[in-house]
Amino acid sequence: MESKTARLTVLVDPAKKKAFEELCASQDLTPSQVVRQMIREYLAAHGVSYSSQAAGAAGKAKK
Repeated sequence: MESKTARLTVLVDPAKKKAFEELCASQDLTPSQVVRQMIREYLAAHGVSYSSQAAGAAGKAKK
């Protein structure tokens, strides 16, 4: 995971938030984990690279 974090505030209606949190919990994931994954996938789908990407790839190769 990235060494530094930044806060992202997202407004969503309460019913969707509750459903999202329940789905995440049922998969033993935090909403933050899921949102980070969605952001990584969105960036990859659009061919966007970022500075911590190389470090993350190196960490995955070690596992």
